[in-house]
Order: sequence, then structure tokens, then C-alpha cells
Amino acid sequence: MSTSETARSAGPVDPFDVTRAAAAVVDSQGLIVRWSEGAQALLGYRAEEVVGRPVTMILTADGDAASALSDRYRLGGGWGATVAVCHRDNHRLDLELRACPLWDSDKRTGWLVIGTDVDRLREWEHNQALLHGLFDQSPIGMAVLDSRLRYLLINPALERMEGVAAQLRLGRRLRDGTPGPEGAALEREAQQVLETGEPLITFQQIGQAPSDVSAFPRRDRVRSGSSFRLEDPSGEVLGVCHTVLDATSHYRDYRARQRLALVNEASGRIGTTLDLDDTAHELADVLVPRVADFVSIDLLDALLRGQEPLPGPISATEVLRRAAHHSVQEDLPEAVVEPGEPTRYPAGSAPALCLATGRPVLKAVVDLSAPWLEEDPARAAKMRELGMHSALVAPLQARGITMGVVTLARWKNPEPFDEDDLLLVEELVGRAAVCIDNARRFTREHNAALTLQRSLLPRDLPKQSAVEAAYRYLPADAMAGVGGDWFDIIPLSGARVALVVGDVVGHGLHAAATMGRLRTAVHTLADLDLPPDELLAHVDDLVIRLADEEEEAAEGSTDSASVIGATCLYAIYDPVSRRATVARAGHPSPAIAHLSSPVELPDIPAGPPLGLGGLPFECAEIELAEGSVIAFYTDGLIEAGDRDVDVGFERLFFALAHPDRPLEEICDTMVRTLLPDRPRDDVAFLVARTRALHADDVASWDLPADPATVADARHVVGRRMVEWGLGDAAFTTELIVSELVTNAVRYGTGPIRLRLIRDRTLICEVADGSNTSPHLRRARLTDEGGRGLFLVAQCAQRWGTRYTADGKTIWAEQPLSRKSAQGHSNAGAR
Repeated sequence: MSTSETARSAGPVDPFDVTRAAAAVVDSQGLIVRWSEGAQALLGYRAEEVVGRPVTMILTADGDAASALSDRYRLGGGWGATVAVCHRDNHRLDLELRACPLWDSDKRTGWLVIGTDVDRLREWEHNQALLHGLFDQSPIGMAVLDSRLRYLLINPALERMEGVAAQLRLGRRLRDGTPGPEGAALEREAQQVLETGEPLITFQQIGQAPSDVSAFPRRDRVRSGSSFRLEDPSGEVLGVCHTVLDATSHYRDYRARQRLALVNEASGRIGTTLDLDDTAHELADVLVPRVADFVSIDLLDALLRGQEPLPGPISATEVLRRAAHHSVQEDLPEAVVEPGEPTRYPAGSAPALCLATGRPVLKAVVDLSAPWLEEDPARAAKMRELGMHSALVAPLQARGITMGVVTLARWKNPEPFDEDDLLLVEELVGRAAVCIDNARRFTREHNAALTLQRSLLPRDLPKQSAVEAAYRYLPADAMAGVGGDWFDIIPLSGARVALVVGDVVGHGLHAAATMGRLRTAVHTLADLDLPPDELLAHVDDLVIRLADEEEEAAEGSTDSASVIGATCLYAIYDPVSRRATVARAGHPSPAIAHLSSPVELPDIPAGPPLGLGGLPFECAEIELAEGSVIAFYTDGLIEAGDRDVDVGFERLFFALAHPDRPLEEICDTMVRTLLPDRPRDDVAFLVARTRALHADDVASWDLPADPATVADARHVVGRRMVEWGLGDAAFTTELIVSELVTNAVRYGTGPIRLRLIRDRTLICEVADGSNTSPHLRRARLTDEGGRGLFLVAQCAQRWGTRYTADGKTIWAEQPLSRKSAQGHSNAGAR
């Protein structure tokens, strides 16, 4: 690298710096006697080419310039001029020269001449003007300190900011020019920069003490400072430059942007669920630590108990309950009340005043000697122990109703709450209050729907001998809302039982009410002893009518019609034949766990969901060994957003393995294996273990269609009653059999079959090939007949007609004595 390049790379140094500029010594005769490397680099002449020769040789042919230079030789003092010189390569250069006389004793012996390129000089002068303008005209305060941290330069901006004239500081140390703790802190920072070379940025709030010395200072001015080390091109440390910027307006804008960002963030963080406790915790998490060191959220106890709060002021005697609190410290040193515990605030306290007026209370300075603290010693001790100095209390209000109070405190953050903090807290608490009110309303509706649904579901399973059963109902989480899942066990005639599970479309009160209507309809239709496919067809018609009613009600209204639809599975199990007849309407097939083979999903024709209409339903018959376990369930058990439905079936098969286990244990395994902690949909399932009636408990006879057979029927029935130990009920049973067989002989067609079943009740059935249904009527005194079914109805506990594919069956049930029923339950059904 050339000398000139080295000089340029070194930075904006003085062009006439003798260590870098072109220099020559000219004697009194005008001869060049010394020639520097800078001169060689600038003009191209080597020393041996110019030393001893007149200086005019490097000047241009312009005689005037040479004459002017000669004239200056005759002057006794230093001089400067712009002259044209000739480069060794014969091109012209304009140089700015400076010369000073050289003296030997009292006689001048020559001149020291220093030259620089005019263009470079003009550039340097321009840069210097810019630097001086920057220093003198900049709104940024600047001070230059030497290596001993004494003031060398202070610009006018710093004078205005500090209010101290530069003359009073120049030459003094930094700590002396800024007295007090602030000056000592500045000097420590400057010394650190001087030693390490690392720039330092500081942020300082300048307060003006108010007239009340017990109050905190107001943050009138905010300044941003920076310090950096000054070095020359060789790396020698010269001092420190300190700059100060008045950032008050920027700081206020920054704080405003921070608050706006926090409000925007809170809109996404508060109210993510419709749960009161979750919403309260979300508000606490937003406020700490960005607004307060500690926050507590207390809600009215009546609100948490589901009661409707009344508008108006809240008295100090009203019980509050801690919903959430949060602190900058994990151990919560401020907490006096734990979440879920009740609390009260004494009259005169800021929370009590806030509840009474419905307006926020700002305590920039907390009075730790306030009279109300005597009534609350535990809270007073905490406040004094921590040095709590500032508090802000805001009411949780929505739609004109006060639901609680939010208390914010500062003890670690030295700044007091101000009006800007109050506006921010009001905005955040207002948003949270709306979310809490929505959660309260939703919780009330959810609880009402859940109460309705639970009241519509069976509270206990009916007593019957066909199956042993267990069930579970798990409502969805609060966000999803109550659904319309249901299950049922319905005792039927002939010791049979109907097993039902269904699922109504949608959630909420409407779904729960629709579920209740469908369940009632299924019960009514089951009493008619309809086959599963016919029963589902009737329920399908009902759902279509309900949907039409909804559409008609929605016409001319702003409310949209509610969607009505459902799925259902209906099965009838006969413990005598050990067969189940199943039909389904858009519902998953039941899972059957056999004692000696793997769990299976039987192939049952998939009918359409209820409410579509037009398509028939089909039945399938399944033979079940005694002790088999059959599981009926809604789709929420096997479907989940985080897994495929095939995975759900695999887990179901796993849970049903080993069907010899207790049914309650199987149910617990299903819940644990298939369901999350908070299901997104209602889940209902019914698990039944099949039983079979012992052959000794069933007696049947084929009878001819002859009136003489009635006496034979009474005889064989009486004998069987004695064998069963039911001789005390033989007369009544013979009477019932006589009337039913007579009815079949007289009005039915063959073949006629009589069957007795000893179960929890004594069941008498007479089947024939006719589809004609008998009707109960009251005979007049002059009528010779018409009293048969009336007598049956009087003697039996209940009676009815069941239609089959090849005719009908008229049945009647008689209650057994407690001793007979108990003996049968111990030894009869297995």
C-alpha cells in the first residue's frame, strides 16, 4: 500500500499533518535540501531527482506563480498559497502550500514547506464543517471527556438539557460537573467504557419531586444516553464521548404502543374457554408481571353458586370467593386467601369502596396506617412486610352487573400506578368481565341442560333376569355443551329385554329435550312389543314430524330452525332362546365379547339415521352364548380428533377382552382406555352380560284347536304349578290359562301353543296363527260372554299382545310371592 493510501485509510486527519503530508525543506537560495516520502508520493519525484535543485523546477511554466513564490521568499513570516505544480508525469497538480521560516541563531536559513492536494483539502474542510455543525447544531447532547474523564467539549444541546453553562464544567471531572449520586454513577459508567472499549447505553427517568414529599416523583423527563471510547488512528485511547437524547415523547409513544400491544394480546388470551376459573386465571396471567407485581381476582360467592347477581352496589358484608391470583414470585408471598376460599374486605378498604360505588380506586401511595387495616390484621401484616406501596382496584362489571373485584398491587416495582395504568386496567378488566359473564351464562345453561339430561336418563337399571348390565354416561366438557346421548334397558314380555342406545344431533338444551322425547317414544313403542325394525320406523316418523314442526316455527322468525336428527340401536334379547334381534339407524354396531372366541362386530344392516325417511330398516338375529358380553355405545366412545376410528375399535376390543371380569371393571377399562379427561362429545355406553333361563323354568305345550283342550290345559298347568311349588297361585293361573286358550280356540287359528315361564313373575303365554287382536270390554249383565279378557286383566299384574311373523301371542304376568321369587332368583336364572 502506498503512503497516500495509508494516510487515506487512516481516517479524516488534518491534510497538513507533517507526519503524513508532502514536506520539503528549501534553503535561503531557493534550493531543495530535504524531500519527504509524502512529497515523493504526491509529486512522483524521488529525493535524488530534486535535492540540490531550485524549487522552481517543480512549478509550472506559469511565470506569475513562480514570481509570487519568489516574492514570498522575501517575507520574513510564514505564508500560504495555492500554486500549480508539475507532476513528474507532466500533468498539472493544484497544491495548497504552507511554509514557515527556519532559523539558525538570528539568521533565517530556509523554509519548511508543506503541501497537500487542493481537492483533498477541500474535502477535509467540508468534513470538518459537518462535524462542527453536528456538534454545535445537533439536538443530541454531547460531551467529550479526556482520558482522565475531564470535560473537553460540551455542545449547546447538552447545556440546554442540563441547564448548566459549559464554562462551569470544562476542565472539571465528570463527577464534579454533575454533583450527587447521578454524577458518581455517570463517572463509573464512563470509566467502564474507557477501560473495556465496549459502548454503553443507559436509560434514565428524571423526576420532579411533588409538593407532597411522601408521594413518588412524577416521571417528567426520560433520557437515553450512550457512551463510547474515542481512539486515534493508531489505536491510542483519547477519551470518551457521551451523548444524551431527550426521549420523553418517544418513551410515551413506546409506553402507549406497549399498552396497545398488551390490550391486543389480551383479546386473544382472555376468554379462550367458557369456564369461570380459566377466564380468571387468564386475566391474572396477562396482568402479572407487565402491569402489577400481584393481582387477585375475587368473584361473588352467589355467582359461583349459579345464582343471578343483582345490579347495584355490593355491600361490604357480601361474601367473595378467590377465583385466581398471580404474583411475580412463585411462592406468592402476598396471598392471604387461597383460591376457592371465601374472603371479605373491611369497610373503608379500596376493594370495599370499589364494590360499593362500582368505580375503580387508584391508590398511587398506599397508606399502611389506614384504620381499616386494624380490622384485617393478616392482610395488614403482609402489606407492611412486603412494603406494598401502590394499589389499584377495579370492579368486574358487565351489562350493569358487578360480579367481583380485581386488586392489583406493586411492591417490587418502585413505580406507582398512574392514570395511564388505570385506563389500561379498566380496558383489560372490562374485557375479562364480559368473558366471565359469558362463562357464567354458559355455565348456568350448561348446568340446566345437564340437569335436564340426567333427569331424562334412567337413574337406575330396572330389575330383570335376562341380562346383567352396567353403564356409564360422561357428558362432554363445558365448551362442547351437553349432548343428547342416551341408553335404556326396557323389560318386555316373555322375560325378554330391550337394550337401547341413541345419540341426538347437536348439543345444549334443545338436544337434551329432543333426547327425552325420543326416549319416551321408544318406551311407548317398546310396550307395544314391536320388532326392532318396526320400532325404528315409527321413531323415524316422529323425528321427521319434529323437524317439520321446527321449520314451521322458524318461518317468519329471525331464529333458524334447529336441526333434528338422531341415531339409534335397538336390540331385543330373549333369555329363553338366547337370541338377540338387532336393528340400527345410523348407529355403530354393538361389540360382542364371546367367552371362547375373539371380540367381534356382528354384521347388522346399517339403516339410515333417524329423520331421513323413505328407507326401510332391517333386523339381524344373533345367537349369544350364556355369559357373553355385548357392548352398546355412542360414537363419542370410539371417535376422537387425535386418532383414527380403527384405533378406537382396537381399544374397544382390548377393553372387552376377558368378558368373565366384573362388568364395572370392564366399564372402568373402557373409560380409561378410550376416553380423554375432557371428552369433546357426550359418551354413553351400556355393557350387558347375557343370561339364560333354565329349562326347568320354561314349560310349553302344543294344543289342538278344540274346545275340549281347555280342560287339558288347566290340568297340565295345575300340575306344573305344584311341581314349581306355586300351588297357592294354581287357581288363578288355571283361570288365566282357561280364558286365553278359550279365546285362541274360539277366535284364532292353529297351531296353538301354551307356554309358562317362571321368572321374577309367572308368565303365561298363548300363541296362535291369527293376527286378530283381542280387545278388552266390559260385558253387560245380560251378555253371555265377553268377560274373559276382563277376568284376565283383573287376575294378572299386566297383560298384552305380541305379534310375531306367524301370528300373535297373548301373554299375562302374575306376581310371585316374595319367597317364590327369591328362590327363583337364587336357583332359576343363570
